Amino acid sequence: MLWLSSICGSALGALMMASLSLRAADLPQQVYVWQRAWTEPVRQAVIAHGAAFERVVVLKAEVTWHNGKPQLVQVPLDYAALSQTKRPIGLALRVGPYSGPFGRTGSNVDYLADLSQRLLIDAKSAGVTPDELQIDFDCASSKLDGYRTWLEVIRERVTPIPLVITALPSWMDETAFKQLVTTADGYVLQVHSLERPKSFYAAFTLFDQSAALRAVSKAAQLGVRFRVALPTYGYVVAFDDKGHFLGLSAEGPAKSWPAHARLREVRADPLEIAQLLEGWSSNPPAALTAIVWYRLPISGDILNWRWPTLNAMLHTRIPRKSVRAESHRVEPGLREISLVNDGELDISSRLAVQTRWSGARLMEGDGLRGFELADQGISSARFEIGVRPHRLPAGERYVIGWLRLSEDREVQVEIEELDAR
Repeated sequence: MLWLSSICGSALGALMMASLSLRAADLPQQVYVWQRAWTEPVRQAVIAHGAAFERVVVLKAEVTWHNGKPQLVQVPLDYAALSQTKRPIGLALRVGPYSGPFGRTGSNVDYLADLSQRLLIDAKSAGVTPDELQIDFDCASSKLDGYRTWLEVIRERVTPIPLVITALPSWMDETAFKQLVTTADGYVLQVHSLERPKSFYAAFTLFDQSAALRAVSKAAQLGVRFRVALPTYGYVVAFDDKGHFLGLSAEGPAKSWPAHARLREVRADPLEIAQLLEGWSSNPPAALTAIVWYRLPISGDILNWRWPTLNAMLHTRIPRKSVRAESHRVEPGLREISLVNDGELDISSRLAVQTRWSGARLMEGDGLRGFELADQGISSARFEIGVRPHRLPAGERYVIGWLRLSEDREVQVEIEELDAR
């Protein structure tokens, strides 16, 4: 067990990490808004934080294929909210896997070209003139040359609006890659992904810093201007009782897993990514023109970073870690005990909160949010989390329990960090 700091008076416990300043970076920072439903929290996040970025890129439509025919889903964007950012707006068109045929003529390429043009026209009619169209095509590496022929047609149709594509690191191993990206007006290299886990206990990550560095170094050698997409999100990964992979779920409504399912979370590590940015700020890769964050934090997100974390990145600051405990008087003799994350990082340590008072006895009490009331004494008690670490998102305050004393007394609080089990 490791005792952290205590402060007299309000007895606030704190986990602190020195706030290290990154060197001044000139790379513009952009952001994706990838929700298919523009709820009020999405609109509010765009209005509140969109102006913090150099560009906002929004998912506008998604095309999937059924028996080789396109199926379209459009996202009902709030163009008024986008206008309030007073920032350039990019539209993104997501295109699902397609095996061919490819060519400069044919109903499918005509459909995509017409759709691309229509999306831009509709946005302008709604009061937003996009400064780029971004194609996010889930293309097999072996089909890049066919994809290029599609891009030629789409680019002709949307000119003079720049046409940008997303690209995977694995594509760079193909001889067709350079011609593909030079056909577009730029590309976004996505250095985040999650490979299918082999077992419950296997190590897995959606961002590998070493792999990202290699991919960016390889892209820099091509001499074609590009951006890098970095992750802010996470997944819940499910396995059966024998450790076999069942599936994964991202942000959104909780997925219904079988009763026997075992769940693990995998998230983008902000400290790891901040370290990457620190290196790039002192030695920027050739041809790298911007960072694009996937994606904008929304109120109520569970797996995505909270705004304080991403905001620290935008200000070239390694996110600060800080948590404190509070005792709040609800009524005479009744105290609520809370944890407050006033830092810029989520807290996932196994925490306990020690409480002390004098001149009264404990009548009753209970823990909340997975905390239990343990080690009750004449003038003290401890709230302790269970086996699994408790995640306290940046900027959040959680009531973790309550105490009722025989007399109205001040209660001092102190945080403990428990050894992982």
